[in-house]
Amino acid sequence: MPYLCCLISILQMKVRAAIIDMNNGLPNQGMRCIREILEQWGKANNYSVSYDEFDIRQKLEVPDLSYDVYISSGGPGSPLESENSAWEQRYFDWITSVLNHNNGINGYPKKHVFFICHSFQLACRYFNIAEVCARKSTSFGVFPIHKLEEGIDEIVFDGLRDPFYAVDSRDYQVIKPNWKRLKELKARILAIEKERPHVPFERAVMAVRFTDNLVGTQFHPEADAVGMSMYLQREDKKEMVIENHGEEKWKSMITQLNDPDKIMWTYSHILPNFLNVAAEQITANNASKNN
Repeated sequence: MPYLCCLISILQMKVRAAIIDMNNGLPNQGMRCIREILEQWGKANNYSVSYDEFDIRQKLEVPDLSYDVYISSGGPGSPLESENSAWEQRYFDWITSVLNHNNGINGYPKKHVFFICHSFQLACRYFNIAEVCARKSTSFGVFPIHKLEEGIDEIVFDGLRDPFYAVDSRDYQVIKPNWKRLKELKARILAIEKERPHVPFERAVMAVRFTDNLVGTQFHPEADAVGMSMYLQREDKKEMVIENHGEEKWKSMITQLNDPDKIMWTYSHILPNFLNVAAEQITANNASKNN
């Protein structure tokens, strides 16, 4: 039995992940969810997964290029007011280093990055692919996300319906795509928010494939029913939803959390799909080294 355990350990592929924490020192369910997704995915696929966390906004911490995958979290505050700040410049320099690695002659295996919500808005500013601005009111709840043509065959959306459902929690938005810039980068808009015929506002961009290896969403693919339920039942959040949308809306949001076809379906697909892509490349790279 000890020999068998050792053999299993040897056969396990190692995956190193870096989690960039955008929460500015505030407690957040999203970080727990990201950790749990990494751990669950590793166990389900017999991978030895380790991860380190980097506090970019408080400590200016960024990961080096030794990791296989990078997940950059959502977080509070404005994605505009940080312009020219020391931490944002460090973050943008880190994105540049990832791109330089991936575009370099020896840039293999590629580094895979997933941007969530606040990180996604910053990435949109970095790549200059759309306008980032404040919303007229907070978007908060479980909403349908609609795929565009480019999102139909998108690998991170594999297994998702159209529309699929996700947690949206933001005071800012990405709108008015810069189509010229998108074409230059060969970037692709994958999904947009629900249509609201009664509201004269442009629909927000909800997911973008920036490069072959960098992708992000304005919604929260990491959100799970447990964390969202705790969040919704906080007295301040409950009051906010009821004040803005009515008590029936709050009750329907609680009910939707228990629907396995909604946020838990998204939770079990998007980030695991992203990790699967990275793992396939790591496996291919290891195989080429051994030949």
